[in-house]
Amino acid sequence: LSVARAGDAVKRENGGKTGKNRADRTAPLTATLSIYGESVSRMTALVSIVKMLTHSALGLSTVRGLGMHSDSRRHLPAMLVFATYAGFGACGDAWAADRTGTSHNLTDQLGALEERSYAAWKSGDTTFWKSFLADQFVAWGSAGRLDERSAVPVLGGGGCQIDSYRLTDIQATALTARAAVLTHRTDVNGVCHGKTLVPAYYTATVFVREGKHWKAAFRAQSAIVDPMKAVRPAASALWTDGPTLTDADTQTLLRREQPMVTAWKDHDAGRMDKFFGPEMQFIDIFGDRIATRAQALKAWSGEGCDVKSFEFSGAKATMFAPNFGVLTYRASYDAKCFGQDVWPIWGTSFYVKHGDAWMWSGGINVLAGVDWATTPAG
Repeated sequence: LSVARAGDAVKRENGGKTGKNRADRTAPLTATLSIYGESVSRMTALVSIVKMLTHSALGLSTVRGLGMHSDSRRHLPAMLVFATYAGFGACGDAWAADRTGTSHNLTDQLGALEERSYAAWKSGDTTFWKSFLADQFVAWGSAGRLDERSAVPVLGGGGCQIDSYRLTDIQATALTARAAVLTHRTDVNGVCHGKTLVPAYYTATVFVREGKHWKAAFRAQSAIVDPMKAVRPAASALWTDGPTLTDADTQTLLRREQPMVTAWKDHDAGRMDKFFGPEMQFIDIFGDRIATRAQALKAWSGEGCDVKSFEFSGAKATMFAPNFGVLTYRASYDAKCFGQDVWPIWGTSFYVKHGDAWMWSGGINVLAGVDWATTPAG
């Protein structure tokens, strides 16, 4: 999916528009209710509260004071229930420990945790990382996945001398009441294992709630590069994680991922639309962020890629809740995009269960063989 964004570079080379699209900050109310919908008991309680309000002296005087038509006053309880219900949903139980519940609060809270994690990376504080990572944490190493234990020394800055870092363009998206993805541009000046690091990345960190605390469940970076100047990693053929797992969760998410990628191969936005959830963020192999589903549908249904076939291997689903999971895999292609061969990638997709259906809710693709903590600048 990610290689379709290479077209942006071609457009820039030909005098096209530059810069990243801004996120569409308006989401359909139905999508909001779908994501954050509360129980029937809460709805019943809200109805009771509104009835009390509209039948009280204060409630009736307020309605009269609005100068509303009698028909509008008659329907006001239902209007208030709908508005109040949507308000409760938008807050979400786990957006913040103090339940303040706005998108700005979520970005601020998770952004502060992200800043602390980079400070710990810079200072070599592995103690922080032992408490910061979720029990089922997953990331990408130099030849496959990292788990919580193997990630601590890597994320803890072992073998690195980091002079400075800066996180900008931070954006958080709540995927469920207890899971969110945070993305940002990451500028770094440093050396790991004697090699100067690539100076700029786009980073995706998935956070999940464990008890009262947000924990990092996944992290990956994709270096910001000109697609026409990208270089295939020397280790792109390495893979140490074995074959695709046969458990029910992995197979369930693969049955969603494969037809969605097939729709991308066929440039079919209508089919892709059926697999996309209402909220998402995605980062491609060139460090370009797609912030909305509309942007993704437009980018991935466009021309520019001639894909004959693709193959997934080593797939694994990591489930953090009954309604949220992360699918990781290696993908190889017989394809060209804008005249260039499509190299193997390590794909990561976030899935949220809406009703009975698992919906794709973003992710990040990185070139196979790239280890963000040790990759030298090219």
